[in-house]
Amino acid sequence: MKINAIDVEATLNKTKVLLGEEKDLSPALRSIIDVLLMLVSVLLNRATLNSHNSSKPPSSDPNRKKNKRTKRGKPSGGQQGHVGTTLQTIADPDHVAVIKVDRSTLPKGDYRDVGFETRQVFDIDISRCVTEYQAQMLENEQGQRFVAPFPDGVTKAVQYGNQLKAHAVYLSQYQLLPYKRVQEYFSDQLNIPLSEGSLYNFNHQAFTQLAEFEQTAKDQLAQADVNHADETGININGQRHWLHCTSNDTWTHYFPHKKRGKEAMDTINILPRFHGILCHDHWKPYYRYELTHALCNAHHLRELTRAYEQDHQQWANEMEQLLRAINQTVDQAGGALDHDKAEAIRHRYRTLLKQAEIECPPPIPPPGKPKRGKLKRSKARNLLERLRDYEDDVLRFMENPRVPFTNNRGENDIRMTKVQQKISGCFRSMTGAMMSCRIRGYLSSCRKQGMSATQAMSLVFEGKLPAFAQSAELR
Repeated sequence: MKINAIDVEATLNKTKVLLGEEKDLSPALRSIIDVLLMLVSVLLNRATLNSHNSSKPPSSDPNRKKNKRTKRGKPSGGQQGHVGTTLQTIADPDHVAVIKVDRSTLPKGDYRDVGFETRQVFDIDISRCVTEYQAQMLENEQGQRFVAPFPDGVTKAVQYGNQLKAHAVYLSQYQLLPYKRVQEYFSDQLNIPLSEGSLYNFNHQAFTQLAEFEQTAKDQLAQADVNHADETGININGQRHWLHCTSNDTWTHYFPHKKRGKEAMDTINILPRFHGILCHDHWKPYYRYELTHALCNAHHLRELTRAYEQDHQQWANEMEQLLRAINQTVDQAGGALDHDKAEAIRHRYRTLLKQAEIECPPPIPPPGKPKRGKLKRSKARNLLERLRDYEDDVLRFMENPRVPFTNNRGENDIRMTKVQQKISGCFRSMTGAMMSCRIRGYLSSCRKQGMSATQAMSLVFEGKLPAFAQSAELR
């Protein structure tokens, strides 16, 4: 790596050679210099980490270059055959404004009406809508009064309606607006005052209403053929907690817990009942369940890049190219390879790892009495052993069309949680985290099933479940 035109790595190597030739240094000074060189190496390795060779997000890359669009000689805009979203006239406009011809501007003569030329303007009208229910009262000759019953849910002299509640929760949980900004929106745009307590009550009502849906989602994930699992750290009232995500192409479930491992997964109670294929990033607690596992090769590609760039492991560069080639071959084959092709690739895979054993050997035990436990290995060695010992899980995507090359489904589903943490900083309480997880899991599932977030939230406050959840319950 070069910093200000200085090849830092070459300078370190030259310094180590000069230290080896220097015979007059005291042991104490030599130890201090060795420690300083080690710290420089550690900091150098950290400075060279980016989104291509680690799990760091692309937004953290310094001076990151954006991929430029390749010019193909086509005009800008939608291409031929593209289904556009151009506005189309509608047969029943909300308002009709008739524009009369000013006859005083016309030449003299007789004119007859031959119709209209129409143009439509699509706009929005953001305004409050107050409905007053007037229940008729009747009184008989004995003075007894009879009052017509109000509609279900209309229980107070003044109250908020279901659509307002649905919209407030949509802004809070789906658009991730803080309570203060939601309050400002309702006050400025709609002239409706909302307190933080009311917003909290709306979220809590949705949370309570969705308990049945959450159980349905967990049951469906437990019965699925393929699931994705991931977890990320979250801040709850200043303390470190973990948000666990289990998902697939149709369902999503989130759950916050103070633990990251098996204790949390047992509490969630999806994986203990799951018997399909679980895609994940080799977090060891997942292997405590007797499942069929599939490892995320996007992680492997980044780790192989790091091993090549920082540790100069040539086998890592070759393995990265091999995995990319396998993925391309599988795509071209329609999602899966036949047995003979898969075995040929496995042979290349194993041969490359055997060559890697020479370039990246295991650590040699120090002389003397052997220490308890496993000897510390380098990152490159740990990666090599994982690729060797979990070969079936790494290459499972080759022969099973249901298994993807990466765990991107799980990572995409958990990504918005990181956005929420950047906006709000933390959850104020475990209850708030639970509410957010259940509501966002519901909205994510609805989006996967083709239902808009607005429609999904409206159903919640109407006390209804989406049709896909009702049919899932019947199964």
